[in-house]
Amino acid sequence: MSANQDLRERRRERLRYQLRHKAGGRPRLSVFRSGKHIYAQVIDDVGGRTLAAASSLDKALREALRTGADKAAAEAVGKLVAERALAAGVSAVVFDRGSYIYHGRVKALAEAAREGGLAF
Repeated sequence: MSANQDLRERRRERLRYQLRHKAGGRPRLSVFRSGKHIYAQVIDDVGGRTLAAASSLDKALREALRTGADKAAAEAVGKLVAERALAAGVSAVVFDRGSYIYHGRVKALAEAAREGGLAF
């Protein structure tokens, strides 16, 4: 494993540890971004299942977006995951940014999810 991968893994594990202790039973809104797309899931860690998910690969979003790797795509995914989470009965979550800093696409997704009705 390279030094950058090791640091990224340590950062992600440190964040997940903190989230587990501060979650208070709330599901986790997890974000993954790749070079071409962005993905979001609302995960119930107690039950070990995904409650809602959205990505820039969803058929409706793929047709509407120019690319899946920009802030516009992140905002669309944030609104869609919030809509699906509310439909699943989830209104409050804990935001898991993974090893990414809260900036750019990750921040755009989080703000769009808040506008969509999720509380975190």
